Amino acid sequence: MESTIFVKKSQICIDDESSSSDENFDSESNQPLPEIEARVSDKDVLIRIHCEKNKAHLVNILAEIEKLHLSVVNSNVFAFGNSTLHITIVAKMEAEFSMTVKDLAKSLRLSLLPPI
Repeated sequence: MESTIFVKKSQICIDDESSSSDENFDSESNQPLPEIEARVSDKDVLIRIHCEKNKAHLVNILAEIEKLHLSVVNSNVFAFGNSTLHITIVAKMEAEFSMTVKDLAKSLRLSLLPPI
C-alpha cells in the first residue's frame, strides 16, 4: 500500500506562491487548507480532502479526478464546522492512469486553488 499526505504546513507543496498566503487558512482552527491525503492499494485510490466550504470545490475535484483517468466508485461530502468541507472519494484507476500518489495529491490541490 502506498500513501501520501499533502498538506501545506508539512512543506510537501511545491507551489511556493500559495504557501505564504493567509487566504488558505481555516479561520476557526487556523490550519492551512486544503489538506489532501491520497492512498493507493492495487487499483483502488482513497482520497480525503479537508477544504474551505465552497460550492465549486466538489465540482473541480470530480472534474480533475476524471481528467486523471480515475473512476469514482463512491464519494461522501459533509460540512465540518461553519467554514470547511470534508470530502472522501474512493476511485478505481483506469488503464491510462499513470502518476505517483504525490502527483495526484498535488494535482487535486491545485484544482482547489483560485486561478492566478
